[in-house]
Amino acid sequence: MRFLHTSDWHLGRTDTERSLQEDQQYFIDQICDIIKEKQIDAVLLAGDVYDRAVASAEAIRLYDGAMRRICLELGTPVLMIAGNHDGADRLASCSALLEGTGLHIRGALTRDVSPVVFDDAEVFLLPWITEEKVKSVFTEEKDNVGSLDDAYRIVTAAMRERFTPGKKHIAVAHAFITNAETSLSDRSAEIGFAAQVSAGAFEGFDYVALGHIHKPQDVNDTVRYCGTPMPYAFGKEETQEKSVTILDTADMTKEIVPLKLLHRRTTLCGTLEELTAADVPPEVRTGYVRLDCTDSFLGLEAQTALRAIYPNCMDISYRAFANETASVTMSAAEFRTLETDPAAIFSHFYQSVIKRPPEEHLLELFRRAVAETEEEEAAV
Repeated sequence: MRFLHTSDWHLGRTDTERSLQEDQQYFIDQICDIIKEKQIDAVLLAGDVYDRAVASAEAIRLYDGAMRRICLELGTPVLMIAGNHDGADRLASCSALLEGTGLHIRGALTRDVSPVVFDDAEVFLLPWITEEKVKSVFTEEKDNVGSLDDAYRIVTAAMRERFTPGKKHIAVAHAFITNAETSLSDRSAEIGFAAQVSAGAFEGFDYVALGHIHKPQDVNDTVRYCGTPMPYAFGKEETQEKSVTILDTADMTKEIVPLKLLHRRTTLCGTLEELTAADVPPEVRTGYVRLDCTDSFLGLEAQTALRAIYPNCMDISYRAFANETASVTMSAAEFRTLETDPAAIFSHFYQSVIKRPPEEHLLELFRRAVAETEEEEAAV
């Protein structure tokens, strides 16, 4: 059996109000091509299919199109679990009916931990769980759940009881495994380092296909994060090669298949002159860019010029001339607002330099000055 392991599609995600639909369709197309070219027998989709519990219409269309192509046109089963970003019940709606098309979904944890059975492998689907959820499902074990690690061990122990000798045993899960390296877009993991689970909770499985952490990485020989199919943040993800993982159960080898990006993510740091010169490859200039101007305060005219050079610029940082150590960062969405609201420009600048919002009387004085200026210009 050849399984394709992918996760964390985050369909419907936006960046500074910019739709990432084209980028997500781009990696879906590639995954479909890989399924066909590599003769994949089944797809393991390890959670966070959507970016929000209540998915947008745009996200649902992407999902519907992807599942139709994979399950119906390519005839390849998809084994999917809900992640922490997914609405478990919504994702799993009509799941019993959909199994007839090859789409196997586990939304919320249930007492039934039966695997999806293949010729030489059994795949156990473990969606995102909490301690309270495990206590409510495995009521006889509630006194033994003192941590999330305990909760995972109880569920995986129930799965091991269902092992068929002679088959390979695969788990698909969505969890933060101890010592896994996170990225900035791992929001729930980065904020306070959400509860972690030890890799030992999955002892006995021949392969654990994980989702939740966005950097592709092996936790150990049998436990792997495939990572996101595209970068969702600047910083660490700029240098990560995005990919899917192919597992061959004949010899338990893993093949990492890189995915191309429709838009690269790059942080460009330099003087205004250097940034304006745009001495970078075309794929960088037209990709998703974060600009850090090191020597200048950037007025709207300078920012407009830079955004013309870098059409997919996500945000711009620059120096506040009143304070050489102060830095101002402005996203694309903020820039669009500030273009039409002088008071917002004043508030943004004041906050950046003084490090607190302007008092209302200062805002009123500014508005009055703007109004008087506009009246004078209208009278000319």
